[in-house]
Amino acid sequence: MAESSIVVSFAVGLLAICLIVRLLKWPVELLLKFVSNSVCGAIMLFIVNLFGAGIEITVLKALLAGVFGIPGVIGLFIWEKFL
Repeated sequence: MAESSIVVSFAVGLLAICLIVRLLKWPVELLLKFVSNSVCGAIMLFIVNLFGAGIEITVLKALLAGVFGIPGVIGLFIWEKFL
């Protein structure tokens, strides 16, 4: 009887560990995706600024440019120049 409760406890503990790892894995992947998109957006804004656009690079603008891509950079350019 004691051996079966040890096996059940081990299985439940292993299942709980797998569930916790799966729950923690998703936010880390999401955070890494936002960071990589922000870096790509900052690079795009830097390249646009090489041609004289004059857009100030901030974390929010880099994130917007990274998430929305080229349309995001165009939108930021219009926002800076005309609004």
